[in-house]
Amino acid sequence: MLPDLDSLIDNEDISLWGKFFGLFGLGSNELIVVTYGAVSDVNERLNSLDSVDSVATLLLVPTARPTTDEQRTKEGLYVFRRFAVNHKDVEEIADLSKEAWKSFENTDEYQAIPQALFCQGDRSQERGTMLLVTWYDGLNSWQTSRTPPGNAGENFRRRGQITLSTTATATRLLT
Repeated sequence: MLPDLDSLIDNEDISLWGKFFGLFGLGSNELIVVTYGAVSDVNERLNSLDSVDSVATLLLVPTARPTTDEQRTKEGLYVFRRFAVNHKDVEEIADLSKEAWKSFENTDEYQAIPQALFCQGDRSQERGTMLLVTWYDGLNSWQTSRTPPGNAGENFRRRGQITLSTTATATRLLT
């Protein structure tokens, strides 16, 4: 049974960016919930729901995207890619991604739209996490996009060189 997330956001302090159910990389009883606003007590609020056993939170801020905080509505495949990074490289990773997206998302070969590239708000430690969320119309587009057109491939390779490790989770949007 899915938790009643509406009770989490039924106030003006917290808004829902999206809730996602795992296809690959998440347990069948796990969700990814992305909120924004006054989220300092989001763990407490989620843990208070009867159907929630545990919560893990990562506080992030946008880099190149999202440019708006509108809730996600487009059906399809959402891939969450976590990057382990040196915090000193965050701006370069964001710049490389932003430049790559110009050709990555403007092709007839597949359908893909990067939704967000987040970094940790607290970068006082040497290393941390970035999170890239990309929408695809399906797994075929995801697979085809592994060889993107234009300078996207070169920029993604450079981004990979300064990324310590990555893990990806495939999800679908819950509406």
